[in-house]
Amino acid sequence: MDAQGRGRADNIDPADQWVLNPNTGEYELRLTPSAPQSAVPGPRRSDSGRTGGGGGPARGRTAAQGRESSSPEETPDPEVPSPRRRRGAAPEEPAANRRGRRPVKKKSKAKKILLWTGGIMAFVLVGTAGAAYLYLEHLNDNITSVSDDGASTGGFSKDKAINLLVIGTDKRTGSGNEGYGDSGSVGHADTTILLHVSKDRTNATALSIPRDLIVDIPDCETKQEDGSTKVIKGTDNVRFNTSLGQDNRTPSCTVRTVTELTGIQADNFMVADFNAVKTLTTAVGGVEVCLAKDIDDEDSHLKLSKGTHTIEGEQALAFVRTRHSVGFGGDLSRIELQQQFLSALMRKLKSNDTLTSPTKMIKLAEAGTKALTVDSQLDTIDKLKDLGLELGKLNVKNLTFTTVPVVDNPAEKVAATVVVNNSTAPTVFQMIKDDVSFTEVKEQAAASKNAAAKAAAARLKGTQSAASAVRVQVMNGGAPAGSAQETLNWLQNDEGVTKSENAGNAPAALSKTTLEYAPDQADQARKLAAIMGLPGTALKPGKSVENSQGLPTMTLTLGKDFKGAGVSLTAPTTVPDTVQKSTADKVECAK
Repeated sequence: MDAQGRGRADNIDPADQWVLNPNTGEYELRLTPSAPQSAVPGPRRSDSGRTGGGGGPARGRTAAQGRESSSPEETPDPEVPSPRRRRGAAPEEPAANRRGRRPVKKKSKAKKILLWTGGIMAFVLVGTAGAAYLYLEHLNDNITSVSDDGASTGGFSKDKAINLLVIGTDKRTGSGNEGYGDSGSVGHADTTILLHVSKDRTNATALSIPRDLIVDIPDCETKQEDGSTKVIKGTDNVRFNTSLGQDNRTPSCTVRTVTELTGIQADNFMVADFNAVKTLTTAVGGVEVCLAKDIDDEDSHLKLSKGTHTIEGEQALAFVRTRHSVGFGGDLSRIELQQQFLSALMRKLKSNDTLTSPTKMIKLAEAGTKALTVDSQLDTIDKLKDLGLELGKLNVKNLTFTTVPVVDNPAEKVAATVVVNNSTAPTVFQMIKDDVSFTEVKEQAAASKNAAAKAAAARLKGTQSAASAVRVQVMNGGAPAGSAQETLNWLQNDEGVTKSENAGNAPAALSKTTLEYAPDQADQARKLAAIMGLPGTALKPGKSVENSQGLPTMTLTLGKDFKGAGVSLTAPTTVPDTVQKSTADKVECAK
């Protein structure tokens, strides 16, 4: 008998015996029509912990099954909780002198599916975490990790927004990849996506960073194999993709470059090569994509006719690497194609076809943990699972794909690279930093956030005093040195706020600039907010203080967000119309 057969017919895959019970939202082991079922995942209690008052076998487990599980030829079972009764069977009677079970509140199927989908959310990596707890210890051995060299925040937190950097390299490892990429590549940052998941988990933004974007790469301190550290010198005005691999740069150098570019520091990073796309798409049984025209690309080896196709393995890799046959034939067109592919992959991973197939989930867990390199803060399945469950709270309709706004490099006669579009990119970066959704979120958590935003906005509505009537003291609470005096000079000389004074440093540093005022100073507060571009959240109704002349005055404390005198602090709330974006729930055909 096969070691994993457990007495069943040889032509039955053991993994296919696990089915999703729609009433409980959990996977159950279906052996025979009369056999009890076991839920998965979760640790299994010992037999002694499940015995009844008479010391007999665990309830719902027969003596024959007990002997079968102890066969020396078998590999250990995945850990499972105590068996459940078969759906449709009559309820079991409690054993003598034994209390019956309390009824368990069932989770909705939709919520359970989201939790399973959680391991799949970070694009090609994210179903790995959700499925991974099927057999944690085995999968831990598959994980490869590297140091973040202090470039990240030190790891995501469950009570904060999450920033995850996903890096796809052009390094050709493994057999079958000889026809792709540069044969001599050291593994550049070929495809890079910064995934931002909101603090309330209602929305996310996936920001693609073009490989041919001209950036400044900062100095990068990296940990060497012997434990020592080495600073790799940065370079200015080079392609973004050289932030990895070039001059022995590690993924932490790419993290530092993204922080330099966007002002957003990643919590964690993950790296995948060509094999990741091939193995993960094969694990889920293929991904459905749509083409608006025939494609025959000799460079990527992709040949597909117009219409809908299910692709996996080599064909999937060719799809995400093709660029000459789509759009304008450049890297930006390929990025749009990759975003469409990832959206399709997300829909496939969320579908019942994947979630109700233990075989696919197991293959996905195996493929994902082998194909990805993670930072040292994500080096166990437990950590990946925790990340996956946080990401799984997101509805894909609120996952927006977009790209760093760019323009052709004006220094080139023949366009080969791009530079940041300074008119729109800062807005995109600021919205991500401020945790502003790129989509309209219509969920309860968002409604609560909107209510608070409306209350803050209401503070700006009403009459405003004259600038000459505004009495305020300015304090530095975390802004660059000299900011209080700079602001004071600007208010008095340019804006007519003559009743103002410099009150020095605040007692404590603040992350956000605030304006505290008494109820009878509300009209002054509204005027100062209009002059400085303060959002309603910066206004803090409270009490006034006395200035150097003993008169009541408001207190303006410049926080770490202060950008300079005359620079508005009101964060953008909408994406510029010129910025390309799409959501993961919509089917789009590559053109």
